[in-house]
Amino acid sequence: MMRMHTLYHRLTLLSFSSPLSLLPLAPPLHLTLRRRTTANFSSMSTSRLRHIAPLAAISTEDGAVGASNGSVSSSSTADASNDYEVLGVGYRVPPPEIRDIVDALPVPALSFSPFRDKIIFLKRRSLPPLTELARPEEKLAGLRIDGHCNSRSRMSFYTGLGIHQILPDGTFGPEVEIHGLPEGAKINFVTWSPDARHLSFSIRVNEEDNNTSKLSVWIADVETGKARPLFQSPDVYLNAVFDNYVWVDNSTLLVCTIPSTRGPPPKKPLVPGGPKIQSNEQRNIIQVRTFQDLLKDEYDEDLFDYYATSQLVLASLDGTTKDFGPPAIYTSLDPSPDEKYIMIDSMHRPYSFTVPCGRFPKKVELWTADGKFVRELCDLPLAEDIPITSNSVRKGMRSINWRADKPSTLYWVETQDGGDAKVEVSPRDIIYSQPAEPLEGEQPVILHKLDLRYGGISWCDDSLALVYESWYKTRRVKTWVVSPGSEDVPPRILFDRSSEDVYSDPGSPMSRRTQAGTYIIAKIKKEGDDGRYVLLNGSGATPEGNVPFLDLFDINTGNKERIWESDKEKYFETVVALMSDQEEGDLQFDRLKILTSKESKTENTQYNFVSWPDKKIVQVTNFPHPYPQLASLQKEMIRYQRKDGVQLTATLYLPPGYNPSTDGPLPCLVWSYPGEFKSKDAASQVRGSPNEFAGIGSTSALLWLAKRFAILSGPTIPIIGEGEQEANDSYVEQLVASAEAAVEEVIRRGVAHPKKIAVGGHSYGAFMTANLLAHAPHLFSCGIARSGAYNRTLTPFGFQNEDRTLWEATNTYVEMSPFMSANKIKKPILLIHGEEDNNSGTLTMQSDRFFTALKGHGALCRLVILPYESHGYSARESIMHVLWETGRWLHKYCVSNTADAGEDQDIGTVKENISKGVTDAESKVVAASGGGSKEACDLEHEQSHSLPRKIT
Repeated sequence: MMRMHTLYHRLTLLSFSSPLSLLPLAPPLHLTLRRRTTANFSSMSTSRLRHIAPLAAISTEDGAVGASNGSVSSSSTADASNDYEVLGVGYRVPPPEIRDIVDALPVPALSFSPFRDKIIFLKRRSLPPLTELARPEEKLAGLRIDGHCNSRSRMSFYTGLGIHQILPDGTFGPEVEIHGLPEGAKINFVTWSPDARHLSFSIRVNEEDNNTSKLSVWIADVETGKARPLFQSPDVYLNAVFDNYVWVDNSTLLVCTIPSTRGPPPKKPLVPGGPKIQSNEQRNIIQVRTFQDLLKDEYDEDLFDYYATSQLVLASLDGTTKDFGPPAIYTSLDPSPDEKYIMIDSMHRPYSFTVPCGRFPKKVELWTADGKFVRELCDLPLAEDIPITSNSVRKGMRSINWRADKPSTLYWVETQDGGDAKVEVSPRDIIYSQPAEPLEGEQPVILHKLDLRYGGISWCDDSLALVYESWYKTRRVKTWVVSPGSEDVPPRILFDRSSEDVYSDPGSPMSRRTQAGTYIIAKIKKEGDDGRYVLLNGSGATPEGNVPFLDLFDINTGNKERIWESDKEKYFETVVALMSDQEEGDLQFDRLKILTSKESKTENTQYNFVSWPDKKIVQVTNFPHPYPQLASLQKEMIRYQRKDGVQLTATLYLPPGYNPSTDGPLPCLVWSYPGEFKSKDAASQVRGSPNEFAGIGSTSALLWLAKRFAILSGPTIPIIGEGEQEANDSYVEQLVASAEAAVEEVIRRGVAHPKKIAVGGHSYGAFMTANLLAHAPHLFSCGIARSGAYNRTLTPFGFQNEDRTLWEATNTYVEMSPFMSANKIKKPILLIHGEEDNNSGTLTMQSDRFFTALKGHGALCRLVILPYESHGYSARESIMHVLWETGRWLHKYCVSNTADAGEDQDIGTVKENISKGVTDAESKVVAASGGGSKEACDLEHEQSHSLPRKIT
């Protein structure tokens, strides 16, 4: 039984949480300073899948998909260019040509049934209002929890579900709409039953009410569309802080519920019982990245227990229920393929104030499907001491999973180097396997030994599995062919290559669904041919751009036949999934059916069925163009060279109807994000396709095509460290050289005005932007830096792909930090940051302190802090204001820039200025050592979703 609540120190208690209500829009904090401051397709990562939802559980956490009913101050119809000098309080909006693109309703997400005979259209809304972000949230153990929903905070949702039968000719039957839901139902976690006869999903309704805001589990009949609650009692609610529910069989679900015995949340004491103490009297070496939202005290620990603890319940479609095990913090539920067992992960005390919950003590147990405990697989201790070196891992059993090709066989990995990648040992990882219930004295079987770090297994059968291993420091990746059921067949190398060498990427094996609902490597049978074939789905990187392909690959001989390839002249096509996997056994080559995506520079993504033997194509979707006003934009993948010989690429976008010979050079926005490489050859390779559709997110740089800007999107900024050299030791020099090459190229082409080129980026791209304004002021008129980190001494135990500490590479940390060069930044810089940024390393404090340093040296700068927003920005009010701020900055300091005379410069003058400008950057390069990556590092990736505090 859980305690009803916790008493602290026998003191008078304050209620921790007030009754739920939507907070009003707070005004932005505006400070004016004095004159001194001037399928299950989980293996597919291509962007083409942005509308395809997984075939298994579908969660929409942390996505911006909702109707814009928030309020925005200022005139919503006036062009922002007439409003740029009005810096009043409140949210602003960009001009209509920008706003209309952002407000466009998103297309539905798609999900196919397990048997590929039906498809769901999951309907979405546009941007959510700020009131949704303003809901109270608890920041505990690296998580953000909505206490009233008892789920992760800021979940977006689907607004409706429509099911279509896929007819024999590939077309759709009439829509069956899921009905019977409460008005205003917000839908999450959509899942097909194994037999595809039912859908399960959660709904929440009135978030102003403490009960109806909680998530309840519903079931819908796929044929009729009729929906009903799973539980007969209306007081059973879903606990969605970690895992939520799984189908155990066709008629039973195992559900994480809020314990019925749970009382009100623990209350925070008025006066603490003592100081907060952390100790390292054992002199352990604990180095961790700059994590946020960690537990702070005993009260936080109890609050975490309160919200994260679940009672598992077996619930049948006929209404019967049964408690399953004791209440605990369950983090994963995984039924065996034969539905006899369930592997259950949970976490427990002691907790940590140093690392997030993913490193808390972890227990993995095996239970029968009807709720009987079988055995404990492992109980891992607190893992505070995982080294920051790339490829370092937790000690003990890890990656425990069911073999996809067996009824109930487990496999896992154990490190032999203590989890420390700096330790040289062979083997480094060992893969073990064992039945769910081994015979007495039966020991685990060693499947394979690896000298690099384990990277996963693709199962097929006892004669075939592919094992992957990799090592970040060298970028080496290896694929092994193993025969799990034949000890006398030695493993052999199938591929051994560099992960950076995209031209040599052979592709990944395609998977097919089994009758048990798992996914295994699809084996292909050709009539009259005894070869053992699989399908390799590849991106097809070439010097002219990506040309995706599908190869029929003989696993025994290595021979391959290209059976499908993208149209490289006009279109960009990819293979999304295998659609002919309904039957057991090998798939017949002449009966193959695949789902592909197809797009061009001006045509948005649509999906097609392709069927063999005649490769008949049937278009599945007909989504309208999301922004027809930019349908005729111009796009070109361009190549140019850095001064050290490294070949660079970028995508150049030009406004519809623009002609450089008659219209002259345009203001230009350069938007990018640096990357690390181990070789110049790899850095020079082309990635992406010139024929890809120009996807425009809610804060995308491409929005400014509507304001007649040239956009240089994603120019490669490679930071190369060959051999033993560490890339970041020459970061500034390489950064400046790459930017110079990009600027010189757009000027040479006559599309960019030399004095009207702005630079911008998000997260690590913001870090790049600040460094370029500090070390290459001759290149850009102004900069826009969003959600960045600028002082690397605040991330002393590694950042991004740097795994040396501040004390091991002091010069590198200092020289890379634009904060240390704030006195050199003379060009206007706009800083934007979410006030609730939870990304590792990019604390909001980074922008606050950088702005203070800038204004302390009289820099022309502006800081906008967006209340309630995290690393990416979500609310419509916030996003519209970010776009208004960006438009104002570009108009005032790029479009209207007349510094250093008004006449254009010729390319010779530009080259001369570039040559002079690099001298200072080169003089700042210092020698040190380091480099790498980390699972917990602040890979500060771009997100586009945020009431602002403006400091001018």
